[in-house]
Amino acid sequence: MTSVPTPIPSRTQYVLDAIRHRILTGLLTPGQALVETELAAQFGVSKTPVREALKTLAGTGLVVMSQYKGVTVRTVDAGMAHEVYDVRLLLEPEALRRAVRRGAPLDAARAALARADEATDTAERSLANREFHRALYLPCGNPLLGRMLDEVRDQAALVSAVAWAAAPSWEREAAEHREILRLATDGDADGAADALHAHIASFVRRAFPDPLRPPEPSTSPRSPEPLRPPEPSASPRSPEPLWAPEPSTSPRSPEPRPAGGER
Repeated sequence: MTSVPTPIPSRTQYVLDAIRHRILTGLLTPGQALVETELAAQFGVSKTPVREALKTLAGTGLVVMSQYKGVTVRTVDAGMAHEVYDVRLLLEPEALRRAVRRGAPLDAARAALARADEATDTAERSLANREFHRALYLPCGNPLLGRMLDEVRDQAALVSAVAWAAAPSWEREAAEHREILRLATDGDADGAADALHAHIASFVRRAFPDPLRPPEPSTSPRSPEPLRPPEPSASPRSPEPLWAPEPSTSPRSPEPRPAGGER
């Protein structure tokens, strides 16, 4: 009796997963060129699966295809990070609110959180973090909303990986994840959504402060007031004179004499 061979992933999927893992672990750095022939030789495949994998990664935002520069790993800066996280802030808390109100099971989120705690490298942690968030928003009851958030998953994972490489803060994010999950498990839809919003917003502010954003009106420096010269109309009255002439003695122009010299 012969055993049935275990199905293996397609070559394109194999290359896709391998390149994604290398990007999220920092083995392929932002801005690095991805040459089809070199990748094909490394993975022992033809250029076709490499080309298809790169097209898929371009669609998820991990790589950039340029007519002149070829394919490169996407760079991460404050502008890119805020673009991705603005989308998450607009959609993800509402998706979680709806999921909790529907009484959706959260076992997948709990399992992803456990995998993240046990992760041994940044890529595993980033991917587990991505699955945790997906498990919170996917059962929102609106498939289109879920797909919209899926479209930024890889980019959000890249932002997290780059941020953690510069300043590891996973323990803080993990504690916030546990609090979000607790609120959601308790059925507190608004509390879970608010905690998720604060979690996403605080992370991107810490990791990628945006110097180009204008300050909020309430934070513009107004105290102390800048020194300015006195207004011209105010200068004659400051300081006040020590005495003021009587009204009757106020200087008045002499009355004109009657014509003809009459007095």
